Amino acid sequence: MKIVSATLLLAAVTGTSAFAPIPASRITTALSVFKSDLDGAQTMVDSIIKEKNCGPVFVRLAWHDSGTYDVNIKEFPKAGGAIGSIRFDPEINHGANAGLAGAVKLLEPVKEKFPDVSYADIFQMASARAIELAGGPKIDMKYGRVDATSPEECSPEGNLPDAEAGPEGKFGGAGGTASTESTSAAGHLRKVFYRMGLGDEEIVALSGAHTFGRAYADRSGLGAPKTKFTDGSEVKLADGSTTDKYTPGGSSWTEDWLVFDNSYFTTIPDYTKDVELLKLTSDKVLFTDDQFSFYAEKFRRSKDEFFASYAKAHKALSELGSKFEDVVDDN
Repeated sequence: MKIVSATLLLAAVTGTSAFAPIPASRITTALSVFKSDLDGAQTMVDSIIKEKNCGPVFVRLAWHDSGTYDVNIKEFPKAGGAIGSIRFDPEINHGANAGLAGAVKLLEPVKEKFPDVSYADIFQMASARAIELAGGPKIDMKYGRVDATSPEECSPEGNLPDAEAGPEGKFGGAGGTASTESTSAAGHLRKVFYRMGLGDEEIVALSGAHTFGRAYADRSGLGAPKTKFTDGSEVKLADGSTTDKYTPGGSSWTEDWLVFDNSYFTTIPDYTKDVELLKLTSDKVLFTDDQFSFYAEKFRRSKDEFFASYAKAHKALSELGSKFEDVVDDN
């Protein structure tokens, strides 16, 4: 049995903001959604993550694809979300997506090997697998996403969150599908995530993914060229081993930035921690805002509580705006 449908078609690797066009042969295809295809794609994704230690940038790629979603727009694909549109110019060249072209390129071999698995599925799969392989919770992922088909289906620039205020003391702006402008980090975060249909618990839980990865000045405009934790020296992995197989540079929020745990929530409020660790305004507000701090303190006290909330929030984010086809279990 086979289902065939017409396709509607925080970073560990370096990359440029420019992105080569997607080959025409992989823009519009017949999508046969087989579980065996998804299993094969996952095996390849796991191998890439383990070889390159690029899990954090895969999380950023998937989130920047899905984070464009506007709950007030009901039409697919105009609502944005996890539809694979980030692979197209102009979206891949939006300022917030600097460096993500390299992440798309890393995943192109997966699409070449399993052309019937959508880009949207591959991007979200890579994110979920990166979290789990780094010691984080298993995400109850749903697959069968339909891709955006063309650059005309890209979301407008301005939907993604800022970590610091701009020159005029404001976060966000009037661009995107709805204004995210606010004079406070908390107000800005709420405008961004409420537009997606997510709430305060999801905001705090998803912020906790900063336990994993680094910020770069040439991408987000934040972070040092390198720190004692990102200078090419060995970094701890989830299994307790260490590795120096990563591209040096950037600033991490935590010391063990290739391990997914709740150390973000223990580090941010602790002012005795090393000054080379990153603490942005959007991080610190989680402990000063009355509503956010309830969850931040809970996650600081309990990794299990964090993992439970995070897994639900990640799943919800990964499905925003998605249109799904059935997946056939052919194993």
